[in-house]
Amino acid sequence: MIHKMGLFGEYFQSIIEGKKKVEVRLNDESRRAINVGDTIEFIKVPEQDQSIIVQVTEIRKYSTFKEMYADIPFEDFDCEGWTMQEMINGTYEIYTPEQEKQWGALAITIQY
Repeated sequence: MIHKMGLFGEYFQSIIEGKKKVEVRLNDESRRAINVGDTIEFIKVPEQDQSIIVQVTEIRKYSTFKEMYADIPFEDFDCEGWTMQEMINGTYEIYTPEQEKQWGALAITIQY
């Protein structure tokens, strides 16, 4: 199955360069359809002028983003050298704490 997702340019480039190995998402209804072995097509946003195809190799579910970041090395997100607070603040620029509480966090390990 192929899932389409938007991805900001810096993270898009990080996957192409092989630095970003784990994608962070809410564990919402559309993400619950993702399974190991599925394909994700990331579309670069906001331009929507490029896309890349990756393979899902692992899925891990967490109650909170903090729990996720405590479990997975920051370099797997291409965030080596960041603090826990920087990781959480960066995520809250995309998702709200209310969304996190409602859906939980999802770590999708990908292979480009």
